[in-house]
Amino acid sequence: MSASDPDVERYLLTLQARRSPRTVDAYRRDLAALHAFLDKDVADVTSGELESWVASMRAEGLAASTIARRVSAVRAFFRHLVLIGTRDENPAASVQLPRRGRTLPRALSPAETERLIDAAAGSTPRALRDRALVEILYGAGLRVSEAVGLEKNGVALEDRVVRVLGKGGKERLVPLGRPAAEAVRRYLALGRPHLDRRYRPELFLNARGGALTRAGAFLILRKLADRAGLEPGRVHPHLLRHSFATHLLEGGADLRSVQEMLGHADLGTTERYTHVSDRRRREVYFQSHPHARRRQPSDSSPA
Repeated sequence: MSASDPDVERYLLTLQARRSPRTVDAYRRDLAALHAFLDKDVADVTSGELESWVASMRAEGLAASTIARRVSAVRAFFRHLVLIGTRDENPAASVQLPRRGRTLPRALSPAETERLIDAAAGSTPRALRDRALVEILYGAGLRVSEAVGLEKNGVALEDRVVRVLGKGGKERLVPLGRPAAEAVRRYLALGRPHLDRRYRPELFLNARGGALTRAGAFLILRKLADRAGLEPGRVHPHLLRHSFATHLLEGGADLRSVQEMLGHADLGTTERYTHVSDRRRREVYFQSHPHARRRQPSDSSPA
């Protein structure tokens, strides 16, 4: 943990008197993970930011036990701050932990996705940014780290292609639909110049002119989900990536092409989405086909 977070350092010193060095190191790592995600002092975080952190860990596929351990460490830290009077309440007390056993969240339906995108309406700089962000996340299936890491020249608007620097520094080109390209074009022309007070290279900027963070992207989607009438706790950047892949496969895209667009090194990782797509097709079939629906018993007796 960086020395720039003095409250955490003082807390770890108090732990050393009653916990083993191994336990103290575990607390240090868990609190450092939150510090790295938010890029701010842990003592200053809010319950909404903690929920975004939990959603991020779920999206990254961390085990439920790992998430529970990290949240437990954060709760203990804030209990200490409440005890010494630094905080009035524990913001981690109400954070909901994920259920065990789920590997992929249920993708948004195409209609739900459109509602989420339509919720990012408006002509203010931040509204234009939010629209471009949600269009990029869904339209290109980017990881949240890839989206916030895009530079302003990372989208070729004329060719409608996103140049993405993925895991391991591997670069890939992902096609972009016309609505997404238009949203980025409007943001670059009418929104971003009003946010760019520091001459930053990043495409997506926050209200203060700095680079938009992963935590900021999570909070934007939560706000849009609430406005769209969706469950805010369910919607996060990685869910749009899931939806991107699922909708492509449901539309007939081949698995290898989807793998390349997602930037998966292993085809087996992409194959997980076929199970989601197959399940959705089964649900539609049994809900829609006349001979698949459960028949009501006939009132007449057999002849």
